[in-house]
Amino acid sequence: MSYFYKTESPKVLAAARDWDEKKAAWNAQSEKLGHAFGAAASTMYNGSRYFVGGIKLSASRDLDVHWCRPDEYGYRSLRRAAKHAKGTDKEARAAEKAEHQRLVDLWKEHCPEIIDRDEMWEAMGVARGALWLSGGVCFESSGTVFLNFGCKSSSDGVDGLTEILGSEYEAARQAVLSARKAA
Repeated sequence: MSYFYKTESPKVLAAARDWDEKKAAWNAQSEKLGHAFGAAASTMYNGSRYFVGGIKLSASRDLDVHWCRPDEYGYRSLRRAAKHAKGTDKEARAAEKAEHQRLVDLWKEHCPEIIDRDEMWEAMGVARGALWLSGGVCFESSGTVFLNFGCKSSSDGVDGLTEILGSEYEAARQAVLSARKAA
């Protein structure tokens, strides 16, 4: 079951806008990471945390020295240390170590820090434990924050919350999606 709400609370609106800005900056930094390696970065999330899981590189065995094998989507994560092939001479190992350190430094320079959506929920006053069990979504439209929770208890601490019909929530959601497509 879903419960739909809206609020014009400045506190809730600020939290939603801050999260949107933080997420947009994180997405831009993820793109820069991908450009640094010449491929797309794999943006991932687990629960409420967003992180970069790997880079979309070829499945060539030549990359195995520095990169783990591709996952089912073709993304490879950078190894902690170079994995030398058996029989590699000392000079080649030294060159591989130097190249690996260059890749690690490049990753550290461009990889965005992990961000956590729970910070937004906490700033809004939402009960995060209930969110973990039943889920929650929010978005801002024209100064109003619309929320969808899987249970009523998630909304107990949120300022100025008004329960609305699902049709009002869906109309606002469609308006936001249409505006994004037009942009």
